[in-house]
Amino acid sequence: MSDNGIQNAAILMLALGEEGAAEVMKFLGPREVQKLGEAMTSMKTIPQDQVEHVLDNFSSAADQNSSLGLDSDDYIRSVLTKALGDDKASSLLNRILGGSGDASGIESLKWMDAESVADLIHNEHPQTIATILVHLESDHACEILSQFTERLRNDVLLRIATLSGVQPAALRELNDVLAKLLSGSGAMKKQTMGGTRVAADILNYMSGDNESSAMEYLKNYDPDMAQKIMDEMFVFENILEIEDRGIQLILREVQSDSLIIALKGANEELREKIFKNMSQRAAEMMREDLDSKGPVRLSEVEAQQREILTVIRRLADEGQLTLGAKGEEAYV
Repeated sequence: MSDNGIQNAAILMLALGEEGAAEVMKFLGPREVQKLGEAMTSMKTIPQDQVEHVLDNFSSAADQNSSLGLDSDDYIRSVLTKALGDDKASSLLNRILGGSGDASGIESLKWMDAESVADLIHNEHPQTIATILVHLESDHACEILSQFTERLRNDVLLRIATLSGVQPAALRELNDVLAKLLSGSGAMKKQTMGGTRVAADILNYMSGDNESSAMEYLKNYDPDMAQKIMDEMFVFENILEIEDRGIQLILREVQSDSLIIALKGANEELREKIFKNMSQRAAEMMREDLDSKGPVRLSEVEAQQREILTVIRRLADEGQLTLGAKGEEAYV
């Protein structure tokens, strides 16, 4: 989600009221709740016209709430507690509101920032770290890995790629490391986690230098496994392999501002692929915006490309499109 999208979502949450916002947040992941909560706490006054723009047909509610963000800390605490429960909410509130609280186990790690998690686990055995990271979202795991030394980062990624599952004994080890992992973990059956797909997902979020270093390390260890990981990866240039109807679906999910920045780092062939799946007028406007856009930092381009890749992976996971050259098989 772009910064503008997060801001709009925060305004909507503030307008919904505690009960409504809590119901919505129950369906969001840890990372989304964190971003949304931080945006909500930053809003002290909201212009009336901005509220009306976000709410559209809920303008009657906006008439009564033209300054929704005033003194919203208590509101945020109440919403998050109702949506997430005391343990999850207290951990997240500690970061976004400066409150206090404690949560434990793998679930609590999902609500902690990457630097804090890295500080907590970096001295553990690499196999233990790998077992922890496969329980987390790929982008979160990538941020945690980036905090490690190159040697530890590569070692952990290798162990993730070769991990075929997590035995109850391993979960008990995590119990000792983190104080508590999951209730009843000793009775759990082996979970299918790790593998080349998970390693590929994490690599997709890595910066260019870290990705190159990790792939070189994996190639030296096992060329066949490294090739499988590369086959699983999907990078921005691979959008060329998606058939036209899939491109049109993606464009409906991506904001124009984000796409313009992302295309600043794309080759001409990929740009034309995008343009031909727009209306003639929209394509002309996009070309003009690209031409008039000044220099953009590479980090910003990569960030927007990652946002779009996240949208693409979500659509693929939902079965709405297929990544790769067989994209047409997604439509029957």
